[in-house]
This record gives sequence, C-alpha cells and structure tokens, in this order.
Amino acid sequence: MAADRAQKAERIRHLLATEGASVEENARGFNDGRYESVARLEEYEDYKDRARAIKEDAIEHLPDLIEQVRETVEANGGTVYLAEDAADANRYVREVASDTEADTVVKSKSMTTEEIELNEALEAEGSEVWETDLGEFVLQVAEEAPSHLVAPAIHRSCEDIAHLFNEHFDTDEDLETAQELTDFAREYLGDQIREADLGITGANFVTADTGTMALVTSEGNARKTVAVPDTHVAVAGVEKIIPTFEDLQPFVELIGRSGTGQDITSYVSLFSPPVSTPPVDFESDEPIADDPDDREFHLVLLDNGRMDMREDDQLRETLYCIRCSACANSCANFQSVGGHAFGGETYTGGIATGWEAGVHGQDSAAEFNDLCTGCSRCVNQCPVNIDIPWINTVVRDRINHSGEDGQFDFLVEGLTPDAEPAGLDLQKRFFGNFSTLAKLGSATAPLSNWGADLSPSRWLMERVLGIDRRRELPRFERETFVEWFRNRDVPRSVDADYHAVVYPDLYTNHVRTERGKAAVRTLEALGVAVEVPDVASSGRAPLSQGMVDTAAGHADEVAADLESYLEAGYDVVVIEPSDHAMFQREYEKLLSEEQHESLADRSYEVFEYIYGLLENGADISELRNADRGATEEIAYHSHCQQRTLGLESYTTAVLEDLEYDVLTSDVECCGMAGSFGYKSEYYELSMDVGSRLGEQFETPEAADRTVVASGTSCLEQLDSLLTRQPRHPITLIEPPKS
Repeated sequence: MAADRAQKAERIRHLLATEGASVEENARGFNDGRYESVARLEEYEDYKDRARAIKEDAIEHLPDLIEQVRETVEANGGTVYLAEDAADANRYVREVASDTEADTVVKSKSMTTEEIELNEALEAEGSEVWETDLGEFVLQVAEEAPSHLVAPAIHRSCEDIAHLFNEHFDTDEDLETAQELTDFAREYLGDQIREADLGITGANFVTADTGTMALVTSEGNARKTVAVPDTHVAVAGVEKIIPTFEDLQPFVELIGRSGTGQDITSYVSLFSPPVSTPPVDFESDEPIADDPDDREFHLVLLDNGRMDMREDDQLRETLYCIRCSACANSCANFQSVGGHAFGGETYTGGIATGWEAGVHGQDSAAEFNDLCTGCSRCVNQCPVNIDIPWINTVVRDRINHSGEDGQFDFLVEGLTPDAEPAGLDLQKRFFGNFSTLAKLGSATAPLSNWGADLSPSRWLMERVLGIDRRRELPRFERETFVEWFRNRDVPRSVDADYHAVVYPDLYTNHVRTERGKAAVRTLEALGVAVEVPDVASSGRAPLSQGMVDTAAGHADEVAADLESYLEAGYDVVVIEPSDHAMFQREYEKLLSEEQHESLADRSYEVFEYIYGLLENGADISELRNADRGATEEIAYHSHCQQRTLGLESYTTAVLEDLEYDVLTSDVECCGMAGSFGYKSEYYELSMDVGSRLGEQFETPEAADRTVVASGTSCLEQLDSLLTRQPRHPITLIEPPKS
C-alpha cells in the first residue's frame, strides 16, 4: 500500500506541475461565470426544481419513453436501435458505415461515443474518423483523453496547443495566437466535413413526443456534422430522453449557465431528423436538387449499464445528470489536478464516480473516488440537485466491500470498533475510527501527544497508515469538554426561556475544548440553560471513509443519546459545521424519517443559534465586543458545509454587531477536508488547494487581521499555511472571564 500511495502522490505532483495551472484558470473561470450568470436569472431555483422533476419522471417511465421515441423517430423517417452495451452499439454503427461506404467519418463532441470507444471501432474497420470539436480535435492530434466533460482540452494552454499543431501540421508559418489556431482548425476540419460520408453526433436531450434532438454546443461544427453528410448517426444514452418538447426549456436555461457560465450557449440546435436539408454538393455550382428524403438518420440509444443503474436506489440519481460539468468546475481538488486525476475511463469530476461505477465498473471508480472529500460544494451547483457526495460515499462503501465475501471477517470480528469487513484498507479503518483514537488519546494525554510526535512514530504512521509526516498531528486534551462541564462548579439555570444541548463533537470534546467552553459561557450569558451530555460522535469520520454501516451505527447512538433532550424541548447547538451538516443532510439517509426530522428541526449551528437569540431580545452587551471598544479587524473563512447550508452569514452578522470589522474570504475551500489533508498521497494537493486561501490572507488588506475560521479542518490548514494562529469565532465573543 505504501508503494501505491507513493505512486499516486507522484502522479498528482506531475499533474499539478504540468496541467494544474491551465485547469485552475479555466475551471475557476467557468465557476465564476456560473455565479454571475445564475445571479442574473431570477427563476434559477424554480428552473432547477422543474429540471429535477422532469428527470425524475423521465427515468421513472424510461421503458415507455424509449418505445415512444422509437415510434416518433420512425414516423419521422429515421431508424432507432437500442444497444445493449458498447460492443453492440459499435457493431451497429460499423454496419451503417459499411452500408454507406463511409471512408471519412466526422464527429461532433460526444462523451457517450468516448464511453464506447467508437472512434477506435470505426478506425479498426478502415474508416478515417475526425473530431470536429476544437477541443476534441486537439486531443485527437495529441492522442490524449479528455480531462473535462464540456471543455475536453481544459488542461492545455494556448501555447501548448500552438506547439502541438506546429509540430504535427505542415503550416506556412508557425501558429501562435488563439485566433490563428482556431482559423487553422476551422479550415482543416472544414475540408474533412466536405469529404465526409457519415456524420456522428451525440445528443444532449431527445424528446419522446417529437423525436427531436437537442445539441448544445459552443461551435457550429455539430450543425455541419448533421447537415453535410447524407447519413447521420446520433449516439445517446437512454437517460437523455425527456418526455416532451416543452420540457427542454428549463434545461436550455440551465445547461450553459451551469457549465461555462454563459446565459445561453452559442448554439442550441434542435433537429427532428432526418433533417430536410438536402445533402450538400461542394463540387457543383448548380442548385442542389437531391431529394431530402434520401437522407438517412439512425438514433442509437445506449443502455450499457444504465437500466441497471435505474434499478439501483443509490446510483439512480446519476441518470439525472445533464453532463454540464458544474460539479467539476466548483470542486477545489478538480481545479488543481483536472480530470486526468479526478476521472475514470471516460467521465470526470464529482459525478464521474456514479457514471464510472455504472458503465465501467467499480474498479474504474476506485481509481479516483477518494478525491471527492464530501465537502458538498457541488450540491448547490448541480442544476438538477443531485446529491453527488452521497453517490461518491455509497460507491466508496461498495469498493470497501468489494473483496472476497467475508472470508477473513472472523479475523477482525470483535477486534475493531466498526461494522466493516476484514479487507478494509487500514488507512480508512484508522481514520474511520477516530472516535476510538480520540478517547484513547485524551485518556493517556499528554503521553499520547509526546509519543505520537517521536520520529519513529511518524515514520511508522507514514509507512503503515499513510499519514504524512509533514502534517502536524492533533493535540489531545486530558480533560475532555464533557468532563469539564460535568466537573465545573456553576449553578444551573432553572427558569431560562431556552434550553440547549451543546453537542460535544470529536474535536471539541478531545482536542479544541476551548471552543466548547466558550460556547457554553456565551449561551449562558445570553440566558440559555445549557447541558453537555456524553453523546456519541456523529459518524462523520467513518462516513468520509465510505464506512456507511459504521456511520449509521453512530447516527443511531446519537439519536438515542439525544432523544430524551429533544422530547423535553431542548435545542441542539453544534459547533463543528461538518457535524451539523450530518444532522441536517446525511442523517436523512442513515436514520428513520421521524428520527432525522426530530433532530434536524431542533439542531442549529452555534452562530445561527446566537443570532436567533439576539434577534429575539437577548442582551448583546453580555458578549465581548472588539477589544477596548475599538474595531478589531478580522479575516474570516467559513466552512464549506456552512456555505452549502446557507449559514455562513450568521457568523459575520454577529461579529459585525459586536463592532468587528470582518473581511470575508471568497476562497471556497481550505483544502484540508478532514482526514484528506493528512494522507500522504494527497498532502501536496491539499496544500495546493489551501495555498489560494493562504495567499488571500497574506494580502496587504488581510495580513494584519486576526484570522478566524469556523471549521476544524479550516483551522488546522490555516495553522499550517500562516505564521499567525487562527481562532474559532466563538472564542472572540465569549463573555470576559470574571
């Protein structure tokens, strides 16, 4: 395993050095454009809800829609073939190429034909195949795989492409600028289109009621590919079918905004083929008189695992995907390394795990699945509201269980505090059982901290567990937060208007106890009767490792531990955003509906709760404002889960009410992501992502400010990136100690 980790780390270092800059510039540009574009669309959330409902309905009734498409396309004069798998689809298209004596084939961009490796199948039969999308053409010349769903050559700079073309093609003068490269490709590919006997496209959507194909592109090549050759083949996954022509509207509004930040893409082409345009004759000056009825159209609908995905309750959502790439563009890890690391045989980005597991198998998904850290940034960006982190978690869990069925379970039965199989990767088991480690660490502190820091210990942890020795380890407190609360000599309020449990998450309870103490003192100063019971850890640690059964066990314990408090009317206040997100989101998958709703409805992020108290009349003067009455300047970074849940504004609002001058980071990810930043294979990637935040907090505007962050991972990463110590915001506002 150590060798595998070293190999993966080297691969990531290589991509960071060779492709990272281009990927980051382009992906972040798309993501920034998406923010700007959706802000201009007042009906954005309504369109997302409509698109989701349409896809849910389409996948539910997919067998009927397939038959309806067959009827409408055949009524239009075309042919429909339902291909069982890649080999079946390739065989059919090869037969069409043979029947039409297609020496030259032109294609527009299609990830589905990439999935089935159609180019290779046609070339093996002697056809010359040309990609007419500029990005795909670049990759065809370079003999590379796409690194992005929408912009396949996102990893290559203009200079790279110029060098590639100048080496490959015999041009009169060297090509340099983007315009020169585009002009050359347009002319070169135009010649191929004119000579083509067969045109092949994908389809973004296929409407069942009219047999209409929608092609959404940034170039005009797809239209030419459809209209110029006298035979057109479209290859589309069965999930591309939607019920009606009218259903296209929300998708047209969403797909460009989500993918490239355009209000609408350059070309939205709607065809109900065979198209009525007669075949183009470039050799004659005479008007074209050929009968358009002679044109052929073949729609190849591809299954290739999709119908099995439809029957899989966990992977089914993947079929709602419209291949917009928003999940990739918004992902900090993808922004650093692109799809050549964060991708499988065909698909890239967050949603790729579902696609790869469904159409290529779990082994393909396993190659990159751990690059999804579950940060949830992609959740709100997805135009059809797919829970992409959950799909990644489920596939990770299945990978964990993909060894021999329990043949070694007897070796670990009763010896590990989890519900996972014997063959589970040791690194995952270690991080997934952090709650056990934390209890042991506190019970034996400070000896545990001293021993862990010894050079032999760090070498062994790196060698066996893959914990990078460059990463500082957490320091366990001997007295836990729960013990501190139990032992303190403070009278409990009995007449308070509000009663709340402060949830003792793992880090607050065992490592950063000061923030728990500050939260208790703050809430009590605002008139809240507080309890800190001994409650199980939320299960975030095992869930992040794909240990779903173990996480579900933690969730059951938390629900049981808090049941009596919830029944008594207590609120649950959560300091760590990732644990609050568990209660709000993931517990919906891990608990019964009643248990989840009971906890989710009564749980609050700590500053959300404080803000509510102040809005309902609590005395803000009880809290500590900026030192000495002057305005203290703060540089604040919110946690990714806070942003997903829309909670980050509560922290800034409370701090500003207390006269703090708050500069909020616009960097969306610190790069640490719990255990991810500890793992030796991902350390460089973690630090590369974090460098964007570190650089922002070292600018002249932020360099002298107190650095504040809400999440444990954010605090740890900032501690590594900066020379000044970051703080949790609750420690700024707690009442002065008497």
